[in-house]
Order: sequence, then C-alpha cells, then structure tokens
Amino acid sequence: MSLLPYSLARPFLFAMDAETAHEHTLAMLARTQNTPLAWAYCQTRVQDPVQLAGLSFPNRVGLAAGLDKNAHCIDGLAAMGFGFVEVGTVTPKGQPGNPKPRMFRLPQANALINRLGFNNEGLDAFLANVKLAKFRSESGKKSAVTPMLLGLNIGKNAATPIENAADDYLICLDGVYPHADYVTVNISSPNTKNLRELQSDEALDALIGTLAKRRAELAQQHNKQVPVFIKIAPDLDSDQIAVIAATLKRHCVHEGTPSWGVIATNTTIARDAVQGMAHAEETGGLSGAPVFEKSNEVIRQLRAAMGPNFPIIGVGGILSGDDAVAKIKAGADVVQIYTGLIYKGPALVKEAAQAIRDHANTVR
Repeated sequence: MSLLPYSLARPFLFAMDAETAHEHTLAMLARTQNTPLAWAYCQTRVQDPVQLAGLSFPNRVGLAAGLDKNAHCIDGLAAMGFGFVEVGTVTPKGQPGNPKPRMFRLPQANALINRLGFNNEGLDAFLANVKLAKFRSESGKKSAVTPMLLGLNIGKNAATPIENAADDYLICLDGVYPHADYVTVNISSPNTKNLRELQSDEALDALIGTLAKRRAELAQQHNKQVPVFIKIAPDLDSDQIAVIAATLKRHCVHEGTPSWGVIATNTTIARDAVQGMAHAEETGGLSGAPVFEKSNEVIRQLRAAMGPNFPIIGVGGILSGDDAVAKIKAGADVVQIYTGLIYKGPALVKEAAQAIRDHANTVR
C-alpha cells in the first residue's frame, strides 16, 4: 500500500496548470523509481492473469499512452500495480508538439482537454529509456508472478505528409519491435493534422497491409510474435466502425490466432457533455468521464462485428471500479486508464483491477 494518500498530493498538483503538474509528477517518478522513496506510491499488483493476443496479462488494468511519452518512468508506473503500461506516442524524430498552453482540466466533469501534438524526444531517446527500465528483471526474481507487460505506442511526425505516414510508422515499428510486448499504432489523435484520415477505408487498408508485411518480416527476424493494436477514435459512426472491422478482419488474423487488436478509444473532439464549462471550447481531445459512454458504444459495436475472440483494449472515462467493469461488460478484454489516474490517483489501479477480478469470478 502506498504511504502517501493521493488526496494530500492532489491539491498541490491542481494548484499548478495541468502541464506543469504533469511534468512535476513525471520528474518525481523518474527520480524516485527503484528507490525506497517509491513506497510513496507503490501498491501490490492485483493478480488476475488473463491470456490475450498471445500474451499473459497479470491483471486487466493498464496505463494508456500519453502520460509517459518518452518512457522515462516505466518502473515508477509499474510500482503502482498496473498489469500493463503503454508509453509513447513516439515519432521517428523528436518534435516539440503544439504551442503552450495545450492541456486543461475540467474538474466539474472529471475531464481533461489536451492538444499536446505528439511532443516527444524522438525514437532513439525513447528506445534508450526503454532499455534502462528494470521492471522485467525485477519480475524475473518472482518466478510465480506473471510479469507486467509493456506496450510501445508509435505515431508520425507532424512534418511528414499524410501520404507518407506509413514511412514513419515503419521506422518506429522497426525500432520498437524488439523491446515491446505489444505495439500500438496511433491513428486517432486529433492533435496531429489529418491523422484521423488514416481511419478511412482505403487509407486504413493500405496502412495495415504495409504494417502487416513488415511485422511478418520482423517476427521472423527476431523470432517472436509481437501483437499490434490499432488505436481508434470515439468519434466514429456505425458505418465507419464497420469499415474498420472489415479491414481488420482482412488483415489481422495470423494462423488462427488474433495477432492484432484494437484500442478503443482515443479522446473525443465532441463538446456536448462539457458545454458552458471553463476551457470547454479549447481545441484538442477531450478525455475522462465525458468520453466514457462514447467509447463503450464503439467497443460494443466492435465486439459485435469482430466476434468473441478478437482482442479489444477498452479506454475512456474510467474513474471507478464500476466504470472498469462496465468497459468489460461492453466487450473489452482489458482496460486502460489515464485521466482517472490524474483525478483519483494510484488507488484507482487497484480498485479497478479488483473490481474486474470480482466480476469475472461471479460470471464463471
């Protein structure tokens, strides 16, 4: 159990602007991970192992990408009890992202708006940080415990024309493949111009076809199968979801085992749930409670279209154990949190993992 209740830290953090608080938190985690000071936030990992996409997840609650874009804090995040942690989004070259201010809290709605724009230090620095993480060696000391998994999330540089986007994804896939338990292809951030166009029929078909070919080559080269997840937006209608499902069906089954999956969903550009609130009209992606039901509906439709065995990671608006269970009931196999961690603190990780485990035990 962590020694420092988040209720004591939150007022201090919320007195800062959102991005400054974000940076202070990451700096603290980077300094204290793998030291005795990590007891301030560490928690026992709930053991609820599940098989998905050929991987063994120690529990069904993960961290969504975006919090630790440069992979500085993998070990600190692992100490919070996540079953899996996803870092990134990383692009081939470092880039500053969009001008500040670019992150805003909407506390009345338990929500955030960000327009960060894939700010990151670039692939080489990202991989160097991934290689420094010690969580795998620590897990190896506990042979009876299923180790935490690491997802690496890849994107394209803002300066890369959308018609050349596949080149950036291939560069990143080549780099992260040896170090990832799974790879996420981010084609749904609203903060990189035209990126969501890659979710359309022909563009998605071409991109997945290109990535599938390279993934097969990398699997042979490194002698391991690394699942690839496509991260999609919540702002999709039924026809668009059907197109995505059909494209995935064409490309994403390898020797009878789903070696691809979907993360549903990214942030929303809709503002109907936060109208009239401070910062509600800021450009960017809205996350937290307002996206909860939108993401659940995408998950339901994907599950209906893809059948019971296709891997789906559900994310969007989880702020309680009940919310996490609702994502599972909607059709997700495992879930991720991000905004909920900011509003509720690390205790949410354990609460959500226990709630999902308890739910699973009641339906067996």
